[in-house]
Amino acid sequence: MSAAGGTGDARGASDGGGGLAVLTGAGMSTESGIPDYRGPSGALRRNHSPMTYQQFTGDPAARRRYWARGHAGWRHIVDARPNAGHTAVAALEEAGLLAGLVTQNVDGLHQAGGARSVIELHGSLARVLCSDCGDVSPRAELEARLAAANPDFRPEAVDAGVSGAEEPDPTDGTDGGTDGGTDGGDGLPAIAAEGVEAPAAPGAALTPAGRVNPDGDVALAEAEIARFVMVGCRHCGVGRLEPDVVFFGATVPRDRVTAAMDVVERSRLLLVLGSSLTVMSGYRFVLRAGQLGIPVAIVNQGPTRADTRAALLVDAPLGDILPPLAAELAVSA
Repeated sequence: MSAAGGTGDARGASDGGGGLAVLTGAGMSTESGIPDYRGPSGALRRNHSPMTYQQFTGDPAARRRYWARGHAGWRHIVDARPNAGHTAVAALEEAGLLAGLVTQNVDGLHQAGGARSVIELHGSLARVLCSDCGDVSPRAELEARLAAANPDFRPEAVDAGVSGAEEPDPTDGTDGGTDGGTDGGDGLPAIAAEGVEAPAAPGAALTPAGRVNPDGDVALAEAEIARFVMVGCRHCGVGRLEPDVVFFGATVPRDRVTAAMDVVERSRLLLVLGSSLTVMSGYRFVLRAGQLGIPVAIVNQGPTRADTRAALLVDAPLGDILPPLAAELAVSA
């Protein structure tokens, strides 16, 4: 189905303004060089296996691995720039057409692209939490401290055959992770595993092992991980630090789910962009829209869990579809 075919539906939903609910997944950021999990550039296709919250909290070695590999990949997240899809969504917001914007992504690219009001369903990599004292600090500050504590760190050092944790089965009936786990899915903290790399997309951030993963993680030599020096909380000095994101095996805070559900319930059309909707974290919003008789439109590369529930289904790059759609809707608003 053509993009033009969807324009009429979207215009009808947005007459009078504020009728369009937007839900985005990791596919939204692939054109910024950050691969998704299940799409054509998917991390899971390259044997990338996300770390669970239980592993992160229960195993000091897992935490060291996460922070070492995340430190190696952080520069790629910082260097990523919003793409045409991000700016198109921001234009829809500027035109007053959105009931709200909910993202499963943790990369901050919607805000960098100009969106002002974003519900970050799975948190943000830009923030760090202390699990002991509750202090919240900028990730950039932690990265500076880690760099000072590890002056000889070699992010380019990669060992072959590094394996990650097993991914929870998204069909096990749990409500999980940012596209998997117990309440979360695309774009969660993970341990990357080396595997066969897909061809790089234009503008993709590359590492010796391939592209950075949706969570900023890259493969890293075990020797580098073993000698990586951790740092404590800036506030209490000894607290365990963790990224302000929802891991596989953790639960999306109820207030975020409520706020996101309110966006859907106030809308006249739910537009899903770049999400496979494989797990309940995002799929629940499609189910709720169906209960209320709200039509669902999906733009994604590859199949989604909700294909049979969509009134409009477009399999195409978001950067091709969204700019002309946003321009036409803005003019007619």
